[in-house]
Amino acid sequence: MTENVEPVKTLKGKLVPPPDKSISHRSALFAAISNEKSVIKNYSQAADPQSTLACLKQLGVEIHQQGTEVTIYGVDRDGLLKPEAPLDCGNSGTTMRLLAGIAAGAGVDCSMIGDASLSARTMKRIIAPLTEMGCNISGRDGAFAPLKIGPHRGIRGMRYPLPIASAQLKSAVLLTGLFGEEPTEIVEIVLSRDHTERLLELKSEPFGTGKIIRSSRGDLLPAQNYTVPGDFSAAAFWLVAGSIHDGAEIELEGTGLNPSRIAALEVLNQMGANIAVENPRSEGKEPVADLKIKPADLKAIDLDPSLVPNCIDELPVLMVAMCFADGTSTITGAEELRHKETDRLSAMAEILNRAGASIEEKDDGMLIHGNPAFTPKPATFPTWHDHRMAMAAAVLATRSDGTSQIEDAECTAISYPEFWTHLNQISR
Repeated sequence: MTENVEPVKTLKGKLVPPPDKSISHRSALFAAISNEKSVIKNYSQAADPQSTLACLKQLGVEIHQQGTEVTIYGVDRDGLLKPEAPLDCGNSGTTMRLLAGIAAGAGVDCSMIGDASLSARTMKRIIAPLTEMGCNISGRDGAFAPLKIGPHRGIRGMRYPLPIASAQLKSAVLLTGLFGEEPTEIVEIVLSRDHTERLLELKSEPFGTGKIIRSSRGDLLPAQNYTVPGDFSAAAFWLVAGSIHDGAEIELEGTGLNPSRIAALEVLNQMGANIAVENPRSEGKEPVADLKIKPADLKAIDLDPSLVPNCIDELPVLMVAMCFADGTSTITGAEELRHKETDRLSAMAEILNRAGASIEEKDDGMLIHGNPAFTPKPATFPTWHDHRMAMAAAVLATRSDGTSQIEDAECTAISYPEFWTHLNQISR
């Protein structure tokens, strides 16, 4: 499907961001290995978290879904069954990496597959530490799906310094650690999103600039009874859109503001954005608030590389904001973008070049020569079936002076099924 995006004068309205994908995945996975019944409200309808539910059902977990409310009857750590067919993770790297940590820790005899995009993403990062812990896990060419998992002789606890700031890698190792008698310790120097530690109530302690997190069979696995907050990564598209449109007024209700997820908010504030945080509250173990966005005169920044891990998903749309900032912005330390659903550095360079932006792609980032008066050229934008490329291109195209086309626009359903409806709803 190709979506036509018309230029808009401004954006006004109130939106409820879609449920947080990261928390939705984890809530279902953790509920499945609890020994209690969990009721999860506002569970994401996006394709990726639905892949997680489908895989859990294949593993013998009883799940009832009515709209956005999901009831899961936990089977405890050792109750997962051998599936009759490969576990299809679709496009979801979170499903594959986190579920691999559980399945490999439990010694479930299974295989895990994904679509073409996921099958091209390396799983070597999880295969190596899980193998060291005693798991029976392997991948195609040692690194790619299909993954093969089998019984093992016991999980060995270990101390594992994270080689990169990755919440998926951290979570996979911690989840495997839940099956070992001796503790597994993650040493995290650069902090990444901490939903896994919060929702499982794992013990941790400060360690230098980071922390040490532990997991073992001795940890009790709590039921997951809460309402999933709105997805900050989805909200980020409106934070940028509202900031670059004269007269914009956008309100986002119930947005998750986990401190390990909102570096993009810090970046936009550094750029001079006008974003108000109102009615702060909690949903389960997660902080939530309403956000109000108005336009601002953005200024260029040199993005602190230490912020990159916690705004990695938002970097594509932050690049759009930088195109309208006064001066040259620099992004470094973002080589991880090349290992997402597509090479997002290369993809964003292509999108911005087609729009006529002045940019320079680097090995680990980008230089963006911004201009508050920048008017993007209308263009046909490829998306490489990457939801964040599609939405970033759409935000960019709303500032154009003509009609643009977003190819494979249906891919936004991977994380934000209502995106096009919401864009039309607030366009003026």
